Amino acid sequence: MAVYTDIDDETLATFLSEYDLGAARAFKGIAEGVENSNFLLETETGRYILTVFEKRAKAEDLPFFMNMMRHLAIKDFPAPLPVEARDGEALRTLKGKPAVIISFLQGMSPRSPSSSQCRRLGAGLARFHAALADFGMQRPNDLSLPTWLDMFAAREDQVDQLVPGLHDLIAADLAALKEDWPKDLPSGAIHADLFPDNAFFLDGELSGVIDFYFACTDFLAYDIAVCLNAWCFETRGEFNITKGQALLSGYQTERRLSPDECEAIPTLARGAAMRFFLTRLIDWADTPKDALVRPKNPLDYAERLGFHRRAKGIEDYGG
Repeated sequence: MAVYTDIDDETLATFLSEYDLGAARAFKGIAEGVENSNFLLETETGRYILTVFEKRAKAEDLPFFMNMMRHLAIKDFPAPLPVEARDGEALRTLKGKPAVIISFLQGMSPRSPSSSQCRRLGAGLARFHAALADFGMQRPNDLSLPTWLDMFAAREDQVDQLVPGLHDLIAADLAALKEDWPKDLPSGAIHADLFPDNAFFLDGELSGVIDFYFACTDFLAYDIAVCLNAWCFETRGEFNITKGQALLSGYQTERRLSPDECEAIPTLARGAAMRFFLTRLIDWADTPKDALVRPKNPLDYAERLGFHRRAKGIEDYGG
């Protein structure tokens, strides 16, 4: 989350006049993430999140995200619900950009997830997949292997500016991923960006999952791989196998992984690390200097790639 679009009081009041939410009482930007402009909105009827879609968000993808959130809410999974305006539509236009108001979820995101939180996150991710098993819409993952190759080709001259010699390591990773990427694993709707700042906990339990704007149709185990990268590495770059074991066992209390999925975990985790290395590489250079945002360091994921190169099996992740 971030703030790229400035919204003044008059613009906000005009926008809210399309809803039955009452007048704004408080409104402030949320200075996290790098993708869309997000605001905490409090009106006469409660608290909400206002999102203005920027950068990578495509207008044709937005109905997929809205309907996924609605589907999860119907299944009693703790996801935000898009708020409809008086015309019955949730998607609006604000300052010439797509925008939506969603319900506010209680809880706090962990800054340094505990093993207990990793276990609950894993179980919650399996319930997330189960709730979406009958979700009828599909959206291809537009940040998967073919895109990584194109992204690297466009930025490869910048990689060695981060660390000398890194270019050749990344090129070798991409070649290995192209050779080893799975072709037939259980698939469905996935979150694809379930970082700790996209999950809330309340009284020790998972109380919410937010930010669905990379959600897509892909291998279910790829969602696990994203979470292993995002939840189980420490700040100095080392993998915490206790957290990995907690996340994987939590997931498998709700849904058992197939043998093929278990075998694919190292490759999928390597691929997930590549995805975030490359998108962070682009954001590191391209984020506007006047944006209320902190671009994330791509080297965090270069370090994770080093771990994944050495991993031989799911047991290296605590499985």
